[in-house]
Amino acid sequence: MAEFDSDLLSIQQARSMVEAAHKAQSVWAKATQEQVDRVGEAMARAAFQASERLGRMASEETGYGVPEHKKLKNEFASMHVWESIKNIRTVGVVRHDPATRVYEIAWPMGVVAALTPSTNPTSTTINKILISVKARNGVVVAPHPAAVNCCVETAKLMAQAATQAGAPEGLIQCMSHVSLPGTNELMSHRQTAVILATGGSPMVRAAHSQGKPAYGVGPGNVPVYVDRSADLEKAARYIVASKAFDFSVICATEQAVIADRPIAARLEQLMKNEGAYFMDEAQIQAMRQTLFHPDGSINTATVGRSPQVLAGLAGIRVPSSARILVARLRRVGREELLSREKLTTVLGWYEVDGWEQGCERSIELIHFGGRGHSLIIHATDEKVIMAFGLEKPVFRIGVNTMGTLGTIGLTTKVMPSMTLGSGGIGGSITGDNITVYHLFNIKRLAYETFAPPEAAMQPGSVPAGPLFGPDAQQLESLVEDVVHQILGR
Repeated sequence: MAEFDSDLLSIQQARSMVEAAHKAQSVWAKATQEQVDRVGEAMARAAFQASERLGRMASEETGYGVPEHKKLKNEFASMHVWESIKNIRTVGVVRHDPATRVYEIAWPMGVVAALTPSTNPTSTTINKILISVKARNGVVVAPHPAAVNCCVETAKLMAQAATQAGAPEGLIQCMSHVSLPGTNELMSHRQTAVILATGGSPMVRAAHSQGKPAYGVGPGNVPVYVDRSADLEKAARYIVASKAFDFSVICATEQAVIADRPIAARLEQLMKNEGAYFMDEAQIQAMRQTLFHPDGSINTATVGRSPQVLAGLAGIRVPSSARILVARLRRVGREELLSREKLTTVLGWYEVDGWEQGCERSIELIHFGGRGHSLIIHATDEKVIMAFGLEKPVFRIGVNTMGTLGTIGLTTKVMPSMTLGSGGIGGSITGDNITVYHLFNIKRLAYETFAPPEAAMQPGSVPAGPLFGPDAQQLESLVEDVVHQILGR
């Protein structure tokens, strides 16, 4: 009965919050660009200033990751994202081409249903609120059940900053009573205009099944190919640091190294110097059984954990200095559990002979759970780099950078975001990093530039018979045929 009551409470809260956000958004839709930007700046600064506290809250509540790294992600999602969108016009005429006489006018979508994951809860909440409000939408955040308190606190401080800067009350909401029925009510509510879903595959499928616009972004199984032309010291330093970052809970974290054979031994040693511990066969088998259930689903108790915690769960010993654990693998697919996405500090290791084989192995990994997402390459041979860029079925290819920080736009010039689209091949509507552009529509005011063809202005001839169906004589003939057929029986 208590569970039933909590579902009802969640459903009612979802309804109330969508309606409140819709009411506030109808006011916010009339805001000027100056008002929108003042509110966005205030929210970004408030979240930035609270980055450390929110990061600590997220780590303590979920048990995932590293508080200092979550602080960095919160700083990125607040001021770094804001810097990337602050000059984007989202009110009135946003573009005008005098030659074509077309005016493009921004139009908000309405209320955004923002579903956030337990792995990056506060940073994703900050990111989604910023881009939603900048586009003049209202927003209702639905946190993962394991991250409710930190998300509620994040939304609360951003909402306070927004109203103090001039936004209407109720524009930013965050559910505190979270259940599957409640989240479904949020997504399906008639006043919800668009769904922005970041999380596991089941949640993304649910978002796409609502019959309304949805940006659903799911898992990545990111390979990192290290070519014989690579700067090996840099590659080793970046790969270990990226996999260790926040204990590997970002979906664009490297999941398997593909080492070109001539440099494999050197890369291995350099990675060991950076804190990579290469497990033996017995340890690898213990880790398979610890990280995954027999059906291939991940053991959530291992998500976002240090190597030492994982070793304790697996019943093996690893050095206290280990930053990541590496497993030598030979196969990709269901028969090799560790070839899956691993949202924790375990990294696969493959060796290949040449970039062509590296290409093939990368594609195998991408097709096994990472279609459309991301790939990292370390190389200086531009021909190899471009071959990977042209051939890989992913929409983010980071070159000589960290997977975690390069794909989200901290160490590259791709659009900063904590929500990474995987395109049509990955089941998403876009392969972009999701940002403010995806949360408002464009209407076009177009003046005539060509006179209509003369033929279009003429009345034309009128058909002799009826426009549709048989005429009277044909109908009579058809009736006679049917009668004869019946009587003939």
